[in-house]
Amino acid sequence: MIAPPGPLSRAHLGVGDVRRRTLPDVSSVFAEGSGVGLDWLATAGPVLVWIVVLAFVFIECAVIIGLFLPGDSLLFGAGIILAQHGSPDLEAWALSLAALITAVAGNQVGYRIGRHTGTRFVARRGGKVLNQDNLDRARDFLNRKGFLAIVLARWIPWIRTLAPLIAGAARMDARRFMLATTAGALLWVPTLVLVGFYGAGLLEGMPWLKTTLVWASIAFFVGGTVYGIYRYRQEMRKPMEEPA
Repeated sequence: MIAPPGPLSRAHLGVGDVRRRTLPDVSSVFAEGSGVGLDWLATAGPVLVWIVVLAFVFIECAVIIGLFLPGDSLLFGAGIILAQHGSPDLEAWALSLAALITAVAGNQVGYRIGRHTGTRFVARRGGKVLNQDNLDRARDFLNRKGFLAIVLARWIPWIRTLAPLIAGAARMDARRFMLATTAGALLWVPTLVLVGFYGAGLLEGMPWLKTTLVWASIAFFVGGTVYGIYRYRQEMRKPMEEPA
């Protein structure tokens, strides 16, 4: 006698139910996979961002090696990484304020160096970046624009580092320089950090693109720093160029 098919059918359906219950949701797997490799940022990320940003901003604004460092991309990338962590708005604004103060402090150091040593140690004979022509162009820019030049210099990478040295060497009024460099930092630092932070926040629905931006920012910063240090070493090996 043939057994009725009912129980078998129910068992079969049970297996199907199990399969349906155990089948992972594709969107959730994709979202989790998009963060692969970023686990290390979960603990060290925000602290590391603060340390790197403040250190590099100070160096770029204070000493010659800053000519070769990727300051703009660093600030923009810092905002993106903070957003990737889900950091609150207050942290992004706090980093902007801290980096702004650091940028002003760095420029003050550069100004004092220029005031005491001038620019005679900058130009290198045969240098591609540190040469007398670039130094003269930066000096001419400051002479023509004056106060505005210090403000705008924040957005011109190679002038950003040279401007404080030249202003100090030219004995620009210290209070006037302080006001100009503060105004420039106010327009430069928060703009880049907050554009990166809020821009990345708009990509919550596209985690793969957000993660791509994080890795692209890190890669650009690391690659730019390594290349910058290499270029700086190449330039400094050349003999100093005596002004005519």
